[in-house]
Amino acid sequence: MANNTTEHPPGNSVAEGNHDGDFGVTVMDLRELMELRSAEGVSKIQDTHGDVQGLCRRLKTSAIEGLSGNPVDLEKRHTYFGKNFIPPKKAKTFLALVWEALQDVTLIILEIAAIISLGLSFYHPPGGDSEACGQVAGGVEDEGEAQAGWIEGAAILFSVAIVVLVTAFNDWSKEKQFRGLQSRIEQEQKFTVIRKGQVIQIPVSEIVVGDIAQIKYGDLLPADGILIQGNDLKIDESSLTGESDQVRKSMEKDPMLLSGTHVMEGSGRMVVSAVGLNSQTGIIFTLLCAGDNEEVKKVKKSKKQGPSENRNKAKTQDGIALEIQPLKSEEATESEEKEEVKPVKKVNVTKKEKSVLQGKLTKLAVQIGKAGLIMSALTVIILILYFVIDTFAVQGRSWMSECTPIYIQYFVKFFIIGVTVLVVAVPEGLPLAVTISLAYSVKKMMKDNNLVRHLDACETMGNATAICSDKTGTLTMNRMTVVQAYVNDTHFKTVPEPDAIKPETLEVMVNSISINSAYTTKILPPEKEGGLPRHVGNKTECALLGMVLQLKRDYQPIRDEVPEEKLYKVYTFNSSRKSMSTVLKNADGGFRMYSKGASEIVLRKCSRILDTQGQPRIFKPKDRDEMVRKVIEPMACDGLRTICVAYRDFPAEAGEPNWENENEILNELTCIVVVGIEDPVRPEVPDAIVKCQRAGITVRMVTGDNINTARAIAIKCGILLPGEDFLCMEGKEFNQQIRNDQGEVEQERLDKVWPKLRVLARSSPTDKHTLVKGIIDSTVLETRQVVAVTGDGTNDGPALKKADVGFAMGIAGTDVAKEASDIILTDDNFSSIVKAVMWGRNVYDSISKFLQFQLTVNVVAVIVAFTGACITQDSPLKAVQMLWVNLIMDTLASLALATEPPCESLLLRKPYGRNKPLISRTMMKNILGHAVYQLTIIFTLLFAGETIFNIDSGRNTPLHAPPSEHYTIVFNVFVMMQLFNEINARKIHGERNVFEGIYKNPIFCSVVLGTFILQIVIVQFGGKPFSCTALTIDQWLWCVFIGVGELLWGQLISAIPTHHLKFLMEAGHGTTKEEIKDEELAEGADEIDHAEMELRRGQILWFRGLNRIQTQMDVVYTFQTGQAPVPGALRRQPSVVSQHNDSTVVNAFRSSLHVGLESPESRSSIHSFMAHPEFVPQSEEEARIPTIEESGDEIDPLPSASSSGAGGGGEPPSAFPHSCESSI
Repeated sequence: MANNTTEHPPGNSVAEGNHDGDFGVTVMDLRELMELRSAEGVSKIQDTHGDVQGLCRRLKTSAIEGLSGNPVDLEKRHTYFGKNFIPPKKAKTFLALVWEALQDVTLIILEIAAIISLGLSFYHPPGGDSEACGQVAGGVEDEGEAQAGWIEGAAILFSVAIVVLVTAFNDWSKEKQFRGLQSRIEQEQKFTVIRKGQVIQIPVSEIVVGDIAQIKYGDLLPADGILIQGNDLKIDESSLTGESDQVRKSMEKDPMLLSGTHVMEGSGRMVVSAVGLNSQTGIIFTLLCAGDNEEVKKVKKSKKQGPSENRNKAKTQDGIALEIQPLKSEEATESEEKEEVKPVKKVNVTKKEKSVLQGKLTKLAVQIGKAGLIMSALTVIILILYFVIDTFAVQGRSWMSECTPIYIQYFVKFFIIGVTVLVVAVPEGLPLAVTISLAYSVKKMMKDNNLVRHLDACETMGNATAICSDKTGTLTMNRMTVVQAYVNDTHFKTVPEPDAIKPETLEVMVNSISINSAYTTKILPPEKEGGLPRHVGNKTECALLGMVLQLKRDYQPIRDEVPEEKLYKVYTFNSSRKSMSTVLKNADGGFRMYSKGASEIVLRKCSRILDTQGQPRIFKPKDRDEMVRKVIEPMACDGLRTICVAYRDFPAEAGEPNWENENEILNELTCIVVVGIEDPVRPEVPDAIVKCQRAGITVRMVTGDNINTARAIAIKCGILLPGEDFLCMEGKEFNQQIRNDQGEVEQERLDKVWPKLRVLARSSPTDKHTLVKGIIDSTVLETRQVVAVTGDGTNDGPALKKADVGFAMGIAGTDVAKEASDIILTDDNFSSIVKAVMWGRNVYDSISKFLQFQLTVNVVAVIVAFTGACITQDSPLKAVQMLWVNLIMDTLASLALATEPPCESLLLRKPYGRNKPLISRTMMKNILGHAVYQLTIIFTLLFAGETIFNIDSGRNTPLHAPPSEHYTIVFNVFVMMQLFNEINARKIHGERNVFEGIYKNPIFCSVVLGTFILQIVIVQFGGKPFSCTALTIDQWLWCVFIGVGELLWGQLISAIPTHHLKFLMEAGHGTTKEEIKDEELAEGADEIDHAEMELRRGQILWFRGLNRIQTQMDVVYTFQTGQAPVPGALRRQPSVVSQHNDSTVVNAFRSSLHVGLESPESRSSIHSFMAHPEFVPQSEEEARIPTIEESGDEIDPLPSASSSGAGGGGEPPSAFPHSCESSI
């Protein structure tokens, strides 16, 4: 690869061309360089290239101007160093999907039955047709008919083929949709680079080696690079190394930046040194692809414990392949479809918990499957017994060898009938309906500005009971403007004129704002004439720059004079500082620092303020309190956000201060100005919040703003309504109320606060996470809460991950937030969340509609096949007909009912909650009511049809008899009733008008019409394969008439009030509280299927009994000795006991549920779609405090071993050293 670009003409780069158009460094050199860390990397750069500038020269790029952007040069770099793209794994071929669909057990049984049937039909034994074999063989009209025995087997195989093809096609289109979604996410991923001295944003895939990329807080690095300038840069490298500590990057100590890592603090510039498959992430992916799936984990391990010493400590980590999303890999796409893994849940998370709906469906399918199995077995047994008794006992015949094939043919026929009963009973259409419904919704939600990253999030959203929303940008427009200012001891209610401010004050204010803000923040001219100027970058900084422009000054010349290289030190904004400061070195050797931040925080650090003459005067605490009362609170009550701008001079004679001691540095400031920034509420938000409240969803505002501003905005939005006693509190007060004396969060205390809490102001990310976790884990209310959270900052990551559904902002959101989220709001608008709720409820209802329809068909078909077979010794509905019914009711009905568009009325009911059964009483009434009608009709036709229609009876026909009109009418009426019942199934809440909005769903109409036409074709021309014979027009009209009766009968059923029918059971429940408590098992263990679970339940109950006794003994032992029980009896972190004896009892009881189930399956969650307390299973030898990374969801900066259940939350930092000691 090294010389394959020599024939290209030299690229027109900014740096001089040399090496005959080649670069002074090869791909392998760069790869080896990027393998090194910290000091090794620095020395390697110095030895090989002199310094980073030397490397830039060899890469023919300029550290300041960047690349020229010349297409020839870019193409050459693509060829030489590779593209920034990791090719996804090849999609499964259609044939592979067909093969997968063929693995279905029921289909395999059918295939075997069909093949046996086919084989026997071609075997004609000599003398087989003799009278000696009894009447059973008689009645065959002619030789031609007898030869047609193969048709049934062939027809079954044909219909199996259709079912398989349909399933495979659905899977294929699903995969295709996902790939489309992935590529859309990829294309939206842009990164900031410098080309020709201009800062531009380009798609991640277009980044080349030699590009100068600008990196800032919240970015996910798209390629490997070497730092050329950085301010206070800290990187989270856990996705590659497994080390959870943030790594400080600097030119001198550690300039190596790796793709797939997150920028947690600071900003800087890097020269890109490796892209795509040559980057560290790419190398790992290459290894992953090379290894088989079984070896993937080993490969990861060896990769991580690779050349660099840092990695020797690395832990195996399941999330790695899913972690780095801009560079899509096969792992990422695969996981999206198959496992729904949340990409950012890194360590210890094998599979995302099952969603509520999936859990309920799995349970229901198992119940239905069992019933079907029993019915089909009964059918076969009864048919065989009837035949044997009738032939050998009643007719008294003996078994003759030449009759054996004929008897076997009968047995095969009975077996086929039994299998078809099973096929009809098992709702294979369920997974299909769910997939279609979710995929359809996801596609439509794109139009409503919801980019769904995890399929089940859209269904979970329908159950949401609480939304914790950010204020800025979600509820407000995030178009900030300064509207008030307090400067020179004067409070201006509008932005003052330049001459109203003293020139020296104006000078220092403009300099402070221009320099002490990210240089990527700019105000650009409007795109359209007459439009508003475009704000790029941080919106608060844009507001301040806007004020500079209003004061008739310009910030750009000041920035040109003081480029970023000249900034001596930058303290970037983060959630704990809530301020940003920039230090410049003066010509005389002194320093000046400009600061800005939340007014109450910065004012507390001010000891002077500029007076009316623009001179600093002393600013005492009492002056500050007065200013808060007279200036800041009135601004906040108008809903304004207050920002204080200040500065400090460090004289040269005092020497250079210790920049690491932030508390000393950020003190003794001089206040220049306090501004009030307005961020107007989005016009559509109040209406959206009213809809949420009507739909039974509580909206809470969680913001970093001051409490008065937050309250004012909450009132404007309608979150707070006059005359209601809701709580508004600040993060500090919130923590005092929910934490005990040791500083741990207590669920009971939290339960007293959250139900009334509506606004949480001045909150830290930890507070947001604690609140979300507390609401989810709470059991105070009747139903468990399902919480949605919106977030845009890197600091919102933990809360977004913890929430049932995390919404990230598509425009304002950082990469880290998007990574942690389930749905991305492409327009950052709260009203899009309401649309997501509507779609979520619609998914749920679509599945219920399908179930209502499917189960009616199942009940009727199974009973008809069973009783028919027992009484007439032949199922009235033949195997092929059953398969056709199965096809229309599964595939086509799932298509028709799962694509119903949502309507506003969905928002008029309360959320279903986690425990609400899938099949409500009303639905059960409809299912049984319609089944009664259908069974009555079919049995009437079966036993009296020949007299009603005056035709020959179809009962007791011989083996290869031609199809009878009688049974054809039974089949046709059955299908007609299903068709009209499909229209009834459109309503599940007992509504009368079943046709409402039917024209809005073209898919539904075309499916019903298509099925009707196909039915005509099958009956009139299906002949022998479908066991049908053509019907007359009168007979057809009667069939349709009986079908229409379904609609009238439906009206009759909906007139019966459900509350009188107490005896009706509900089905498909969620999990009850008791079950949750009893069955919470280790989180992160392998997931288990409900079907297996049902079978192992007895075994688990037995284990649990033993464990209860064992636990009680342990508790007694613990009380007596005050130390941990015998290791192995309870696998629990030893540190728990030594830290808190009081929590031992709770933990001992909790652990009892996690113990003794040695096999991984039995340790996994029974109801894995419920949330569990985080429990870290631990081996006896290894006891340690879990790091933030390892505790999975529990990303609380206050680690504590007992951070689950009743005492969930964590310890205060003060307790941290103590807990470490005790665990060692």
